Amino acid sequence: MTKAQARSAAKDRRQAFVAALTPAERCVAAVMLAERVEMQLGDARTVALYLPIGSEIDTLPVIERLERRGLAIALPHVTSRRSVMRFLAWTPGDPLPAGPMGLRQPAIDAHELVPDLILTPLLAFDARLHRLGYGAGFYDRAFAALPQARRIGLAWSVQQVAAIAEESWDVPLHGVATETDWIET
Repeated sequence: MTKAQARSAAKDRRQAFVAALTPAERCVAAVMLAERVEMQLGDARTVALYLPIGSEIDTLPVIERLERRGLAIALPHVTSRRSVMRFLAWTPGDPLPAGPMGLRQPAIDAHELVPDLILTPLLAFDARLHRLGYGAGFYDRAFAALPQARRIGLAWSVQQVAAIAEESWDVPLHGVATETDWIET
């Protein structure tokens, strides 16, 4: 199976799983995910995360917990598929201009932050904590540029697969939080 086929299959599996959930089940799942993430915050001061697109698990309960703890929140900002992703400061209520690829992101003049914890989206992950992303390499490059940052994937449990083919530039995660579990090596 090619990476493109694996991405398509993972996206289809996730969409079917989420479509079968009621709105209440999706809300409970997001709260359970947020509880798992909160237990992994450690001494993080600046947390990068994302706003969900499509069938990605809701990150709003995570954002609420970060805000209650007084942690700095950064969201990804990109200008094109080939640009470098930056993490820009954001507070709930700040404007979120539309960006490429369906992103809602902070304004381009928001302050750039250096996260010590990156909560990352993914299409699939395996027990070795390798992730299959969307294919643009934004997070792979961010992980390489910020090796000191802890890397945690956020996913639905159905996104775990037997194995993900590794590339030389892939950087494994430190853990994955799902609605049902915390996974680490």
